[in-house]
Amino acid sequence: MDDSKIKELKLFVESCQSDPSILHSPSLGFFKTFLQSLGAKIPPTSTSNGENGHTFNEDIIESDLELDDSDVVKPDIDPPQKMGDLSIEVTDENRDLAQTLKSKAIDAISQGKLDEAIEHLTEAIMLNPSSAILYATRASVYVKLQKPNAAIRDADVALQVSKGYKMRGIARAMLGLWEEAAYDLGIASSLDYDDEIGSLLKKIEPNVHKIKEHRRKYERLRKVKANERERQKSQPKTEDMHTPAQTNGEVVAIHKAIELETRLTASSRSNQLVILYFTATWCGPCRFMAPLYAKLAETPKSCVLEN
Repeated sequence: MDDSKIKELKLFVESCQSDPSILHSPSLGFFKTFLQSLGAKIPPTSTSNGENGHTFNEDIIESDLELDDSDVVKPDIDPPQKMGDLSIEVTDENRDLAQTLKSKAIDAISQGKLDEAIEHLTEAIMLNPSSAILYATRASVYVKLQKPNAAIRDADVALQVSKGYKMRGIARAMLGLWEEAAYDLGIASSLDYDDEIGSLLKKIEPNVHKIKEHRRKYERLRKVKANERERQKSQPKTEDMHTPAQTNGEVVAIHKAIELETRLTASSRSNQLVILYFTATWCGPCRFMAPLYAKLAETPKSCVLEN
């Protein structure tokens, strides 16, 4: 934290020490709730009468009020519960696991096992911290456990998450990130629908549909090309099976490596001896030797090969 911020905080604390009534300001309600959750006792406010100079204690003023406090409980002072990291990207696997844990928590609630339900929901929140429903569900369990401060903390996060999805969806739409925007706005709509979300979803859904169709189209083309490549790879092998062996003494001109492989495979199946002559059309001696090789091949001599 910056030194300037620390100095400002110090001045604020000193102001609270000199005049605790500051903490009763509506704008500082969150800070007052935080202090009470830690066990702090906030002094009551005091009201001054400017006409006679007498100061009346708040307890005296409120003593005239007849309030029904039968359902009021003491503030819970437990340490703050675990909250998830809202900045992480949630995987589909973690989202599914969180949903499973939520189902277990619902079962535990129906059986009156509230502490067990809190454990399941906390684990689910750690896996999927961007789910406002998980925070809201855990808040409802804290209410059943008469822990209002814990319930308020979860409710605050649930509201933050819900608004966060809407704002992020709007921002992503401004950047042309249509699919991401539709995802965020879809979640925001399920949590807290309003006309602005609905209007923006209608506007971006055509683009999302076009993107999905484009992706499916090129996915089909990729599959067709992949199948064609596989067919071409297997085609030479198929041709090999149907290529007849050479006639004895036949001279064949070969110009491609794949053709050479096909001929050699066919001769191997027929147990034929193949002699390769490497010549070049631009080579003078080769042009004179080639007819001799052809004549020797046409009138082969008997020979015996020994190991």
